[in-house]
Amino acid sequence: MFTGSLVALVTPFAEDEVDYETLRELVDFQIRSGTDGIVPVGTTGECPTLSHEEHKKVIEVVVQESAGKVPVVAGTGSNSTDEAIELTRFAKQVGADGALIVVPYYNKPTQEGLYQHFAAIAEEVDIPIILYNIPGRCGVNMEPRTIAKLAEIDNIVGVKEATGQLDQVSEIAISCGLTILSGDDSLTLPIASVGGKGVISVVANIVPTDVKALTDAILEGDFATARQWHNKLFAMSKALLSLSTNPIPIKAAMAKLKMCSGQLRLPLVGLSPSKEEQLVQILTDYGLLKNA
Repeated sequence: MFTGSLVALVTPFAEDEVDYETLRELVDFQIRSGTDGIVPVGTTGECPTLSHEEHKKVIEVVVQESAGKVPVVAGTGSNSTDEAIELTRFAKQVGADGALIVVPYYNKPTQEGLYQHFAAIAEEVDIPIILYNIPGRCGVNMEPRTIAKLAEIDNIVGVKEATGQLDQVSEIAISCGLTILSGDDSLTLPIASVGGKGVISVVANIVPTDVKALTDAILEGDFATARQWHNKLFAMSKALLSLSTNPIPIKAAMAKLKMCSGQLRLPLVGLSPSKEEQLVQILTDYGLLKNA
């Protein structure tokens, strides 16, 4: 249902408040660039430091600004099942096309607990759901057997795989028919080689047409062209996740490109001067900034 290049949209701030005017501009930029889907209030959208009211308003504003031109898959996960149900229900009420729901973090549920968590949300809210598996942040890996079991539920339609393990992606692809989306830009092509159908992308915040060119080639089966785009995007994709914790580097990049303020909320802080210099060089090498 959801394939291609879906952008993991940042949440812009101004004086520590959500900058809804800039948020609308970022949505418009993505639509003009042909992005296949917009994913607000996920990891890149700094959902942990948004209030519930802000979280809901960001979803609503993105849905309104998208105006049906591009699907919106709202981040509605929580480590509380009741809270995830509430956010997912709200997303459906305001017109989101789907929900991206992360594995519960910190409380480290068992595989059975994971199954019951996602099954309860799917039962309570009839909206297409993409599972979000990112053990590096959540402290627990949702195993392929659990994902395959959840795939039997009609409105669970996809999984965002951010484990970095191609063997796991292969097991999922073999065991069920869920749409598999990469959770790491640098792995979009490798994951596609074993069954992936796209990416929920950080780097698409700044180069959406290039990421779409990569995923279009993948979906067309043109892996020679896809590899060319992978090679072009690789260094920047790696840097935006390795220089510091996401979304610190992408927000710094967007500030350099005058797309948003680059402000973060504590406990996230900006790049060190040395890493900022590295980022500037990477953006320059890509052609997004001119040489000083």
